Amino acid sequence: MPQHTRTTRVCRSCDGFAAAAITTGTRHRDGTRVTLHVACPACKGSGRQPAAALIRARG
Repeated sequence: MPQHTRTTRVCRSCDGFAAAAITTGTRHRDGTRVTLHVACPACKGSGRQPAAALIRARG
């Protein structure tokens, strides 16, 4: 019976939590907090990275 192979894996840098919203401590006029949305630089916000075997095969 064939096994399903995973072509992508969870990013090691962010563990799959690719984006974060960080509050700056200040507030808008309507009372909501000012937030910065930051994406993981390793996976560019996708939460996944290609398997290492595929990277070696391309290079």
